[in-house]
Amino acid sequence: MQTITDTVQTKQSTEESFLETFKNDVQKGLSESPKTLSSKYFYDKIGDALFVEIMNLPEYYLTRSEHDIFKNKTQELIEGFGIDPNSYFELIELGAGDGMKTKELLKVLEAQKYNFDYVPIDFSSNALTLLEANLALELPNVSVRTQQGDYFEVLASLKENRKPKVILFLGSNIGNMSDAMAAEFVYNLGANLQVGDKLLIGVDLIKAKEIVLPAYNDSKGVTANFNLNLLERINHDLGGDFNRNNFQHLPEYDEDEGIARSAIVSTIKQKVTIKALAQSFEFEAGEKIHTEISRKYNDVLMAQIIAKTDFSIETKILDSKNYFADYILTRK
Repeated sequence: MQTITDTVQTKQSTEESFLETFKNDVQKGLSESPKTLSSKYFYDKIGDALFVEIMNLPEYYLTRSEHDIFKNKTQELIEGFGIDPNSYFELIELGAGDGMKTKELLKVLEAQKYNFDYVPIDFSSNALTLLEANLALELPNVSVRTQQGDYFEVLASLKENRKPKVILFLGSNIGNMSDAMAAEFVYNLGANLQVGDKLLIGVDLIKAKEIVLPAYNDSKGVTANFNLNLLERINHDLGGDFNRNNFQHLPEYDEDEGIARSAIVSTIKQKVTIKALAQSFEFEAGEKIHTEISRKYNDVLMAQIIAKTDFSIETKILDSKNYFADYILTRK
């Protein structure tokens, strides 16, 4: 049995490992040309709260669209998973966040007496702690096993039990990757699953600029705050001296390409020092730090993404406005 001391030590080890990875990624990204910072580091305690605020903004249609599917087409999702109510399975969510959409599914699975464990995986320990506490209140009979860390490391550890699995990758998070990276990501997921396991991938569909761009440039400036908070996180965790007043949020969307991009732009020529790296970085006025892409999809692009993977598309479920799609794939 794991003692309290063991638990504390494990948590400390996880946090130390995370900070080391964060440090290395920041050093690498800010040394590149053009400079980059990974969007996965948006999500600290402040970032988590800001993203919840973003999800409730009128401009941010993505969450509402997928929530529409999970709330109003729940049975269609369950049928797409092809799961037996009497057979145990693991429902694993990659990047679970606050679990708002997934709760709609959990409610129905519980009501219909499906036999499963819910395994939310997230980089953010804060998000997992809040989610676990919330589920204990709202759905106390659902078995929850939170897992903090890298998706593939956690999946590799879960692979050993050889239990049937349904993987959820929601929110068009796959759109934060290049097409090549997305194809590799899905391939690697397949390597950690068994034949017959299911993978649900939620994707934002290609739409007009008038719909897409405001989702990344809201009138209240919450998205700008969310993007710029990454600089504050570097200051806090790595001893940086970024002055966020000298940087601006810059969103762009190319409708023909189907990709939205976010960047942090230096408004002046400046130098930033990060103590944990014992290194300084020069910025020109107008120089961008690329933080995120958000690819939009259609059937052709999805087919290309999975072409060299071990998955086949079983079904596609749309929201009421046809803004968003949840593709359910089967591991071959």
